[in-house]
Amino acid sequence: MSKKPSPQAIAAASETRVLPTDAPRDTRRRRFLTQSASVAGTLATAGVAANAAAQEVPAWMKTPGTPMRAYGTPSSHEKAVQRPSASGYATVSPGTGSSRTPHQSLEGTITPSGLHFERHHNGVPDIDPAKHELLIHGLVNRPLVFNLAALSRYPMVSRNHFVECAGNSSPNAGPKPPQITAGGIHGLASTSEWTGVPLSLLLNEAGIAPGAQWIVAEGADAAAMTRSVPLTKCMDDAMIALYQNGERVRPEQGYPMRLLLPGWEGNMNVKWLRRIKVTDGPTHTKDETSKYTDLQPDGKARQFTFELGVKSVITFPSFGHKLDRRGLYEITGIAWSGAGRIAKVEISADGGKSWQDAPLQGPIYAKSFTRFRLPWEWNGAAAVLQSRATDEKGNVQPTRAAFTSQYVAGMNYHNHYIQTWGVNADGSISNVYA
Repeated sequence: MSKKPSPQAIAAASETRVLPTDAPRDTRRRRFLTQSASVAGTLATAGVAANAAAQEVPAWMKTPGTPMRAYGTPSSHEKAVQRPSASGYATVSPGTGSSRTPHQSLEGTITPSGLHFERHHNGVPDIDPAKHELLIHGLVNRPLVFNLAALSRYPMVSRNHFVECAGNSSPNAGPKPPQITAGGIHGLASTSEWTGVPLSLLLNEAGIAPGAQWIVAEGADAAAMTRSVPLTKCMDDAMIALYQNGERVRPEQGYPMRLLLPGWEGNMNVKWLRRIKVTDGPTHTKDETSKYTDLQPDGKARQFTFELGVKSVITFPSFGHKLDRRGLYEITGIAWSGAGRIAKVEISADGGKSWQDAPLQGPIYAKSFTRFRLPWEWNGAAAVLQSRATDEKGNVQPTRAAFTSQYVAGMNYHNHYIQTWGVNADGSISNVYA
């Protein structure tokens, strides 16, 4: 039987220190892994000794388990990992509202399909895939109609991309920082592996007529959600998505097909896609005039802010977590950009006075979540944690002051400024403005 370590040994292992910020990244990472293994090994030895003495057989070893299911579900012990939701304007328009991805409870970069955020303008339609069709018309040489079977015969591609609502992070637009989770603030963004047909293939088959510059895409929901999209984007990386994370796109994500515009605001990624009309200019629908515009202090509004800014958020530690002891922790979170790949994420523990590069977890895909991790030793004092992302085009995540100075107070859209978490001396975490 292994000898139980003394409290002094455990404390010593727990009080290891990370290297200075000017140490090479690989060296810091090696030291973190070595120290983590030392702490884990010490604590695990104590656990093995206690279990060996007790010799108890758990209840689940004494009876057969449940049979196989036709469709897998999460463990019953993970019921708390759910999407917080808001009804929005449900009293005016039934089915209107959103639910958010609980980023503080997740790991990796792919969002489980059942936790992908939802945003609806008039509920989720129950569409019979055998009767649903996609019409392409307008300034084309040959109007075409595609049913699901026809689309499934075209060459498909699979790519990892995030979808983010333009109103994501809007809780932080208020005068006081809301004390809610990372998902409650930033959960209108999710990443999936999308599989479908490049839109350019279908438009080329229809034949683009002279003068064509835009399209207008329409959904088959009761709100007939409609948005204008520049033709250049359609011919670039746009997709008619048929599958999400390997299975058919779910109803709340646009079943049986949706428009996917990687890196562009979520409202343009029209779900339940039924019609694409090629036009000579934007159509100025209600969802691109009355909403999704950015009001500036001079009374003017920015319209067509399509590409989403570079952004990051620390998911651990964040509001709702508590550091239960001094010692070594791993700061982790996600970063993404509508302009391409994430090139760098920096972490500050002093409210932006100093910064340290955080290693990025590969592979790093364009317009997709990228996971970052950094070892951090908490000494029990108050700290102010921030992350700052830079993308491959050199765009840097702005401070709250720099972003908000461009717009009227409370501007809800396209918020991508730095999120700040305050670590209190008791180990609790709060949302703060800095």
